[in-house]
Amino acid sequence: MELEAGGTERPAARLFSNPPGDYGSMVNEVIGNGDWDESEALGEIWKGRNAYSYGRKEGGGGTRSGTARPEVLDKLLSTTERVVQEIDSVEYGLTDIQEYYANTGALKKAAENRKEVDSSTGKAKKVAVSVIEAFGGASDDSSKIPVRDVEDVLRMEYRSKFLNPKWRDAMLEQGSGGAYEVSQRMTAMVGWAATADVDNFVFDQAAERYALDEDVANKLQKSNPEAFKNIVRRLLEASGRGMWDADEETIEKLKSLYADADDLVEQVASSFG
Repeated sequence: MELEAGGTERPAARLFSNPPGDYGSMVNEVIGNGDWDESEALGEIWKGRNAYSYGRKEGGGGTRSGTARPEVLDKLLSTTERVVQEIDSVEYGLTDIQEYYANTGALKKAAENRKEVDSSTGKAKKVAVSVIEAFGGASDDSSKIPVRDVEDVLRMEYRSKFLNPKWRDAMLEQGSGGAYEVSQRMTAMVGWAATADVDNFVFDQAAERYALDEDVANKLQKSNPEAFKNIVRRLLEASGRGMWDADEETIEKLKSLYADADDLVEQVASSFG
């Protein structure tokens, strides 16, 4: 009613996405290159990329055309209390690909940016994320379909896969491709820590399993020097951004590993020059 009274067209618009012909929130690109300061900026990047409303009466060109309605999206975000994300695959979870934090996580952050500050914490009020595992229950009984908080899902996925020595060893056996998969998940972990919450133990154990374990580190570095460099870089980034509370001895070890990894990457690059 407020938007309609102010002359805003189609204030009841509800289907929002990227500009026509475009794709992606760009949040994963920003996380990937590290070109961001505050996590709030990630939410605004998502909002700027998803301000187009779609529907039969939008854009003058049918359902494939959209109309920029940032003021309507802004109002919707300000009233959002919970985001719902459905997962329909047992193969790929929240921690496996970049798009989940780049969209669901960034949407959460965009909504939180528009919340009032909680006087007890001094921070904006949190927006919850519910994850529906559509593959986990009988299709004819919706009450049996698991619905979990995003923090619980992240915790479960990290424990069962990324921090699981069996999964790690399987990745090591795959050589360069496996090292790349580990590297990508480490980047995604930083993305989730920026847009939601990742437990400190996850970073602790990731450092132990992939960087501080000398045998594992050597295998990763040998098979894919660039991937190993990124693994160490993300751990240092998490510490520097306050996502991970690590002791000084661990950070110094990681800094030394990063310097060695950087030197090796340069040597490899020069050998092809």
